[in-house]
Order: sequence, then structure tokens, then C-alpha cells
Amino acid sequence: MHIKLYYGFGHTHDLVIYGHLFENKPIVRKRYSNSVLRNTWHLIRLFFLRPVPFKKIQLFWDKSTVSNYTASDGFIHLEWRSEKSVPAGWHPVHVQHHVSGEIISAHGELFVPHVTQYAFISDIDDTILVSHSASIFKRLWELVSSNPRTRDIFSGAAKHYQLLAHSNTTPEAPNPFFYVSSSEWNLYDYLVDFFDHNKMPKGAFLLNHVKRWYEFFLSGKTNHNGKLMRIARILHTFPNQRFILLGDNTQRDPVIYNSIARKYPGRVHAIYIRNARSGREAATREILDALQNETGVHCCLFRDSEEAIQHSRKIGLIL
Repeated sequence: MHIKLYYGFGHTHDLVIYGHLFENKPIVRKRYSNSVLRNTWHLIRLFFLRPVPFKKIQLFWDKSTVSNYTASDGFIHLEWRSEKSVPAGWHPVHVQHHVSGEIISAHGELFVPHVTQYAFISDIDDTILVSHSASIFKRLWELVSSNPRTRDIFSGAAKHYQLLAHSNTTPEAPNPFFYVSSSEWNLYDYLVDFFDHNKMPKGAFLLNHVKRWYEFFLSGKTNHNGKLMRIARILHTFPNQRFILLGDNTQRDPVIYNSIARKYPGRVHAIYIRNARSGREAATREILDALQNETGVHCCLFRDSEEAIQHSRKIGLIL
């Protein structure tokens, strides 16, 4: 068995980390190729996972032990309170599962921001990563025709995000980023590799349910209400933070972000939408203009990341 942990987050009163318990260890790519056949084979292998349901997982934090059982899809959700104040920054965590006299263990990290910091929630596909997610065939072709180190990132996106991450804070505790996507957890290592290669800010990923091999061609297709719920979960975890939401208009980000900003008044400081689908520009602008006029949330519809950078300077997110 293998425990796969993802970056966690929280503050003193609400710490959380996610993961999966698998029968087999997820395959991590060590060699890269531009061959469509090799990339297709590697991606399909990421969907040959066997989740292990209803098993006890233990987490050790300071002098406390936190326990929970994996869900029906092997998903691990561990949430706890710390008896001691947790300083801002990254912190190690250790979890275990006991099976047949053997201890399966894993180490992970979680991030605690300063209470005064802004926090950033960003979509991935067609916001940062060129994905053509409005078309399942174009999306799959992008997946299989490239690898994480040859996939296209929107020009200037990494620069914008790095400026946001390090503005008005300290090097050891950058502004927190949460990457919320309809992509499946199967693609976690793929996305982390892409983000590291393109020098994107380190952050917590909140992805979609694991899919099996026979669902490969449904990759990225999900109920968008799940995305709204994941964003709401982050806002509840950080009641003292104000948030900046970043997305695109290929699917439902403008509608979801509009709903979040209105449901949680005063919690959303700004919204950035990449105009990746020109046919939806007018409808997107109508949503954002109404939101800005009625609530005061700063809204920016942009094609080029340099436009977003200038807007961020204008409203004081970047000095």
C-alpha cells in the first residue's frame, strides 16, 4: 500500500491535510519525451490506481494523534486543532497506516499564513496552463501531445503570480496560494511538476475525485458545484483572510466567483478573469461590471497577464 499526501493548510484552530491511500504507488515520470504514444501511455498509467477504502489513517502532530478512515475512493481527510499556536510558514506532518503488522508511513507539509495576509485562489486550466478545456478533444490532445515540462503556460502568468506571492510579506511566509481545479487527483504530480518547472508559487491543490482507467476520456469533466464548495471551504478555514480569485471564462469561473463574492460580502477583494474565450467576453464583462458596481469588488477582465499586473499595481496588491 502507499499513502499519497498533498500540501495541507490552515491556522491554529483549523488545520487540514488531504491525501489518498492506494494499493499501488502512483507512477512518477522520470524521463520526458515528445512522443505522443509515450505521453499517452504515461498519462493512462496515472489512471491505473486502486484506491483503498475504509482504512484507518493516523496523523501525529506535536503530542497529539489524529485519526480518520479513508473514504470509499481512498480519499484521506484529516482535520484537527493545535493546542499550541502555529507560526506562519510551512510545517511538516507525519501520517501512518498499520496493515498486517507493517507500518505504512508518509510525510507531508502544510502552510499557515499570517492573519494579515491576502490569500489567492486560482483556477489552473486556461488560467495558467493552456488547456482548451472547453473542448474535451483539444484538452486530451494537449495532455497527450506534451509533457509537464513542454506544456504552454500563458505569457506573464508566472511573473504575475510571483509578484502577488511576495508582495507585502516576508520570504519565509509568502502569500498563500490555493489552486482549485476540475482536474483529477490522478494529475497531481503532473501539475506539481509543471508548476515547479515554470517557477509558479508553491501552494495547496484542491482537485477533483480520482478517476479510474476506464474514465480517462472524461478527464476534467465534473460538476462545477464541487469547485464552488471547495472554494467556500477555504474561506471558512481562513475567516480572517481576504481573498483574490483568479480564473478564466472558458467555463463557469465568472459565475462561480460572482456567487462566492456575493455570498461572502467583504471577503473577496478582487477577481481576475482571463478572457480566453472571446465569444464569452460580453457576458463575462456584464457579470464583472455588475459585481464591481454593486459590491465594490475590484474586477479585471484581461487577455494578457501584463494587463492584470498593471491592475494589481493600481489597487495596491503589488507595490
